[in-house]
Amino acid sequence: MNTLKIGDLVPQFSLPDQDGEQVSSSDFIGQRLLIYFYPKSMTPGCTLQACGLRDNMDKFQKAKVEILGISTDKPEKLYRFVEQELLNFNLLSDTNHEVCKKFGVWGEKSLMGKTYMGVYRMSFLIDENGRVEQVFNNFQPSNHHNIILDYLCITDKI
Repeated sequence: MNTLKIGDLVPQFSLPDQDGEQVSSSDFIGQRLLIYFYPKSMTPGCTLQACGLRDNMDKFQKAKVEILGISTDKPEKLYRFVEQELLNFNLLSDTNHEVCKKFGVWGEKSLMGKTYMGVYRMSFLIDENGRVEQVFNNFQPSNHHNIILDYLCITDKI
């Protein structure tokens, strides 16, 4: 699997959000954007990860970083997840895995001896010009936000 690397141009995409509205990568040109890929809405790890981002939104806003979450869940499930967890950023639905494949985060996984295809938990910080600034792939869902904030040089003192 060829995962996007630092310096790569982000592939153009347009996906429905939790409200069924189309969101395109081109909507964010001129802004920094964190795109995080996660396996499944409303599961313990993905909820921890999303809530960590939600609870630190003020720090991301100070760093002028927008956030998008992408999974293969349908918009209806994303809507329930946003409502249930009071998320303050958009989640996008990639049901056919096209965007996941373009970013290189769709592939073979294994759990308890079973092999299956799924989404790798990875995040990409995109710069104002639409290029990958940083890739985050070595984290636990509970400390995902801290790793990104550390990269952005934001501390709790701000």
